[in-house]
This record gives sequence, structure tokens and C-alpha cells, in this order.
Amino acid sequence: MKISLTNAGKRFNRDWIFRNFTQEFTSGIAYAITGPNGSGKSTLLQVIGGAMMMSEGSAKYTIGNGQQAIDKEIHVDKAFQLISIAAPYLELIEEMTVQEFLQFHSQFKPFLPGFQIKDIIAEIGLQAATHKQIRFYSSGMKQRVKLAQAIFSNVRCILLDEPCTNLDAAGFALYHQLINKYCNNRLIIVSSNDEQEYSFCTEKISILDYKKVGNRQS
Repeated sequence: MKISLTNAGKRFNRDWIFRNFTQEFTSGIAYAITGPNGSGKSTLLQVIGGAMMMSEGSAKYTIGNGQQAIDKEIHVDKAFQLISIAAPYLELIEEMTVQEFLQFHSQFKPFLPGFQIKDIIAEIGLQAATHKQIRFYSSGMKQRVKLAQAIFSNVRCILLDEPCTNLDAAGFALYHQLINKYCNNRLIIVSSNDEQEYSFCTEKISILDYKKVGNRQS
């Protein structure tokens, strides 16, 4: 999969969050979007994923088309089918158990081939809490569920916004284990200011480089 942004910009009212962002993201490569808190990393990540409209510029989503020389272009309204995201601001359905939640989620995005829900729960170490409502989970347990629904979805692109929020040392280790085992051939984009969360990324993009010109609209 490729996601190509050309001269992309996003503003709220008269303030530009970023401008003149041109970048191609390609499957098999992990990218990090870095910058201080409040700099707009999450906004850029949502624009890349098509969850938020840009104020200027264009985005193109393409996938390999078998033996064809030309990739198939995917309309932005359909791009969400190829993308999953884990982020602190995305809520879980806390009245459900983790088993019920993952079953519900799988109706929209199937999981990786060969995985049953019990296997996913075991991978994230929540077997003992399988039948407990998520509202009784700790914040770290909830973050494990968010990572599971993103990483185990059978999609080509995974967006991770501050993926280790609320995780302890064991949670950090689990996160890197999941990335190493299940994400090597997919497009991964991590938004973070914590190097431990994006240490595996080979491409790093500072959002500050796209905030230097024209941050006000007259």
C-alpha cells in the first residue's frame, strides 16, 4: 500500500497546524511522526488516515494490483477499510467484555487469517480477564485491547498514536513484540515524542519542519 500526500495542510480557524507536507508512505516501512506535545502530530496522523479532511493539498491511496504494472487507486472514502488505528482519544465500549468487543470489531474489520479471538486475548495476556467488563480494566489493560484491535485487524496500514500510553515495562515489551511478529510487511506510522515508542522506525518526520511557513491565514 502507498499513501501519498502532496502539499497537504490543515488549519483550525486561522491557525495552520501544518502546511506544505509532501510525503509518500509505503508498505514494509515504519515511519515516525515526531514533535512536542500539542504540535499537531495527532492531527497529521488523522489526515494521513483520511479520518480528517485537509484544508489544502491532496492525498492518494493505492494498493498493488497483482501482476498489473499500475497500482489500483482507492477513493479516500474507502481508505478506512485498509487502515486501523490505536489512539488514546479512541474509546472502547466499556460495557462489553474484551471477547465481546473484539467480536463486535471483527464485524467491521476481520482479523488476520488464522487468528481466533481467544488467540488474540492470549497474545495480549488478558486471558484471566476475558469475561470481565472492560470498564473494570486498568488503563494499561485497556491500552492492550486498543493495540490488539489495531494490530490484529487484517489491514495494510496501522496508525499508532502514542501507542504505549498507560503501559508499564511489560506493556512496552509486549508492544514491541507485537510489532516485530505481525507488522513487518505492513505500513506502520507512529505518532509520538517518546523514542521508545518508535525506536523500530527507519523513517522519521518532524512535524516542526512543516510549521515554519505561514502559520496564520489572513
